[in-house]
Amino acid sequence: MSALPEVSQSTFQNEVLDAEKPVLVDFWAPWCGPCRMLAPIVEKVAEKNAGVKFVKLNTDENPTLAGQYHVSGIPCLILFKGGQVVDRIVGYVPEATIASMLAKHAAAA
Repeated sequence: MSALPEVSQSTFQNEVLDAEKPVLVDFWAPWCGPCRMLAPIVEKVAEKNAGVKFVKLNTDENPTLAGQYHVSGIPCLILFKGGQVVDRIVGYVPEATIASMLAKHAAAA
């Protein structure tokens, strides 16, 4: 299984906000069942979208970041572009939902 790289409070600025290309951040926690179910779907979408960087952020270990981006429910996928939030998906969703969100923003990239 190709797990996505983890980001944290200390690496978020560099890995997400300063990234050259759009970044999809998977806000999750180890105890969250839907998060674990969504992880392989996100990884599958990542394999098909080379133009987007995919990372995970553990909300238990990084509560400040979760609060900063108003993550009240997980799993929560937030798409950043140029350091700004451009879209988000909350909850377990099928692969097509994630793919269409990325496609919507890829056209403007």
